[in-house]
Formats: sequence, C-alpha cells, structure tokens
Amino acid sequence: MTDFEASREFAQSLDAADELRRFRDYFNFPVDKDGRRNIYLCGNSLGLQSNLAVQYIGEELEKWADMCVDGHFHGRRPWMQYHRETTGGLAYLTGANENEVVAMNSLTVNLHLMMTTFYRPDAERYKIVIESTAFPSDRFAVMSQIRLHGFDPDDALLEWKPRDDHKLHMADLEALLDEQGESIALLLLPGVQYYNGQVLEMAELCKLADATGCALGLDLAHAIGNVPLALHDWAPDFAIWCTYKYLNTGPGSVGGAFVHSRHLDSADNKLLLGWWSHEEATRFRMSPTFVPAQGVDAWQLSCPAILAHAPLLASLEIFAEAGIDKLRAKSIELTGYLDFLLQQGFSGRLEIITPEDARGCQLSLVICDDSVDAKSVFRKLEALNITVDWREPDVIRVAPVPLYNGFEDVYEFTERLEIALREA
Repeated sequence: MTDFEASREFAQSLDAADELRRFRDYFNFPVDKDGRRNIYLCGNSLGLQSNLAVQYIGEELEKWADMCVDGHFHGRRPWMQYHRETTGGLAYLTGANENEVVAMNSLTVNLHLMMTTFYRPDAERYKIVIESTAFPSDRFAVMSQIRLHGFDPDDALLEWKPRDDHKLHMADLEALLDEQGESIALLLLPGVQYYNGQVLEMAELCKLADATGCALGLDLAHAIGNVPLALHDWAPDFAIWCTYKYLNTGPGSVGGAFVHSRHLDSADNKLLLGWWSHEEATRFRMSPTFVPAQGVDAWQLSCPAILAHAPLLASLEIFAEAGIDKLRAKSIELTGYLDFLLQQGFSGRLEIITPEDARGCQLSLVICDDSVDAKSVFRKLEALNITVDWREPDVIRVAPVPLYNGFEDVYEFTERLEIALREA
C-alpha cells in the first residue's frame, strides 16, 4: 500500500504513474457546472457512457437502416447470434465457462426465471434467506415467489442481519443455518452489499449452502466489473446481475445470468420456456415440439435486445483490454486513498461503514455531526458538481471506479465535501 499524502500534487503524481489512466479518455463525463468540472463517483449506480458504446450502437442502427430484417442473418454481427458476442467477456468477468453465462432480460426478470428452477419448496424445505438490508427488488421478488408457492413471507422469509458495526458476519449466518437449515430451500445473497459496500465471502457462502443442502443464488449487481469472480469454481447454483453499473451499458440495459454447469442440460430442470429457449438449429421450423437450447441458453425467453447488447459488448472489450486484476489493484489503492483523506480531514464528522477488509469500489459514508443534515450535505455536493449517491436513511455512497476515475478525482471530492459540510 502506498504511503499517502494529503495534497493535490501527490494525487496528481499517483495519476501520472497510473498505467490505466488512458482508459479515462474512453468515457464521456457529465458537463461542467458553474466553472467546476464534474467529479463522477457514482458508477455503482450508473456507469459512464463509453465512446465505443456509441460506435457499436451506431453500427446496429446503420445495419437496421441499410439491411432491416436481413440484419438477423447477415452483416458483421448477425442479430440471431448477437447474445453470443458477449459470452466470452461475461465468462472472463465472472470466472465462468462460456456455456454457463448469458446476457438477457433484466436483473429481476432473471431472478424470477432462476427461482422458477432453483426454488422448489416442499412442506419441509420452503424458506428463503436474504440479508435484511437487501435491495428492495430482490425482497419483492422473493416475497412474490414465496406466495406463488402457497407460503407466507412472514414465516418463510428469513433475514441475515448486520451487527451494530453495519457488517454482515458469517458467524451469524452460520448460526441461522444451524438453527433453521433443514427448513431452508434457498439462500439469495449479494456478492457486494449495495448499502454498506461490503464484499461478501462468496466462496464461503457456496460452501455453507452446500453443507446445509440448500440452493444458493448470488445477486452480483454490485460485484460484476467491481471485484474478480470465480463462479465456476465457487459453484453457486445460479447468479444474476445487471450491467448498467460497473459495466457501463446505459440506463435499464440488459441483465445477465449464470447457471453452474452441473445443472445444464438436465432433464430435471424446471424452466419457463420461450422461443429463444429452443435450439437455434431448428428454431425457425416453427415446430410445436420443443427442443431445448444447449447450456444456459435454455433459460432465455426472447430474442436479444440488440441496442442494449451493443454497449455491453463495447464494455466487455474495454474490460478485457484493461484487465480485471489490474483494475482491482487500482481500486484498492483508490478507495485506500479516499479512506486516508477522509480519516485525515473528517475524523469525528463522518463514519465509513464499509468494512476496511471487505471493500470494492464503494465507500458508504454516514455524517456523524447531529447539527448537520446529511441530506443537505448531499444536495450541496450536487450543487458543487459532485455526482455521488444518496440512500435512505442517511448514507452517501461514494464509488471511485478504476476504469475512469483517478486520484485527483478523490482529492477534489474531499475538497468539495469540506465546503458542503461547512455550508449545509
């Protein structure tokens, strides 16, 4: 770890030595405001637009104009197989085999599709474990699936709760599983907890699920493109994610899913079927007889949304060029520098609730001074052209993304944070 210094000149020296700095020029930042450049530290909510995404979307718009329906089978990237253009990049970022990953739908749709297969409750095993601070969409999906199977969420939904240090402790999950494991059908847990930014021990979660005899699904919305993953080796039953955060694919863009190879091509799988679940070779024969596609493609329902896949393809190519391990190393140093500056300049005025030993790109901050309204601080940061994220009731999420953020961004954030705290 670098011996940090609290000066702009030091931050600039770190940027000058950063081998990944050139990737900043691949992206478009929000415009200046009142003479201040934008400091964008919100890639955990919506990633920046890449120039390559603009190019790739433009190519498909041109193909649509020039070829129209023939674009399904002709051109540089025929639309029929377009989703396969992204499987190699997704396999790289998730540590999976190519037949285990697919870009499709959106996160919550994919969660419902995966639960159709992997949440198969009976009278003895019917409960689902989530973290108590789960993103609401995950909670809503789980509650609805429980009800669809005739159970009551008040009984069947179990929560893994953080302690007073805001951290989820594995010992507490182990205790919950020891107490109720024989009634638990599914664990649905995050790779990175969205609120406090904690990176969970995903390999250990997989071992716990296996030992307890329940299925495990991972929500990787805040993990993919943030931390290295090894899904095939860890072997959860399934995983789902969105791509508009760290993967920079644009608002509401396509999601993704992983199903471990041990489940692929099994006659026992319970699937919701659609046209794209059918094998490609005979799909256009329009036969009433269903023949499943191979691998995770069998979980697809509809043809790929090409204009949503194009920016994903662009992003995956950028990640491959930069390298996830190099990005992770820079991320550790970036958040380390932000932590250092906050400890140096704001001790006693704010608390970092993201565990020091389990961080991705994000630090979650809580204002400790009762005389200062935290929401007003956030609004003042907005006025100072700082883009961060507010989460109720009192957390400001700050995410320096190594692909396009630098050390001077982090330094400038703390300079404007001082102004915000003073003037809020």
